[in-house]
Amino acid sequence: MTEKFIPEIKGVLRRHMIEIPQVIRKASGIKIFGKRIKSLIFTTDVAIIKNANADAVIAVYPFTPQPVITHTIMMAADVPVFCGVGGGITQGNRVINIAMDAEFQGAIGVVVNAPTPNETIRRLSETIDIPIVVTVVSENCDIEGRLKAGASIINVSGASNTPKIVRHIRKNFPYVPIIATGGPNDESILETIKSGANAITYTPPTPGEILGLLMDKYREDR
Repeated sequence: MTEKFIPEIKGVLRRHMIEIPQVIRKASGIKIFGKRIKSLIFTTDVAIIKNANADAVIAVYPFTPQPVITHTIMMAADVPVFCGVGGGITQGNRVINIAMDAEFQGAIGVVVNAPTPNETIRRLSETIDIPIVVTVVSENCDIEGRLKAGASIINVSGASNTPKIVRHIRKNFPYVPIIATGGPNDESILETIKSGANAITYTPPTPGEILGLLMDKYREDR
């Protein structure tokens, strides 16, 4: 059987954009509210979000979550957004309130940090009707406890240990949806997919790095 022909249309001005590594298409994906998601771009930069071809955005950042940030990202995005709602530095009722606001604004899911107590996850599951994505950073995490508390998706972020953690989770929980960081190249992404990840997060170059390459090209063309 020949490979399907997929017509592609690009604009003149939007031809210069961030394209997700093609190998991510080998992932099975996770179907959420009828939308199949294989690739997630890990950024809060609206310029990057507006000029990337990922299936979704995972907007997690190392500060206390603020609704104004969530609203801005979702206004800019053409694709579903998973919003970080805390769980590390930010705890308790604030996590619940931020998650409710994210759902009301149209987020497809919320992401909580690794230290989030199971009680907070339970309260979230009783309050919102969108998936709760729980971040896991090591094999020692009590996955069963997370799932019983109401976690919908496991998000593995274990740096170079990510494939190992994914394999460990998949062995014990064959059907749990798993998002995982793909690493720096096609080989590491493929290894993570083969380990059992359903969807891959991709960290794009920064605007500064992209602009630096453009400036080098402009200088060469002079």
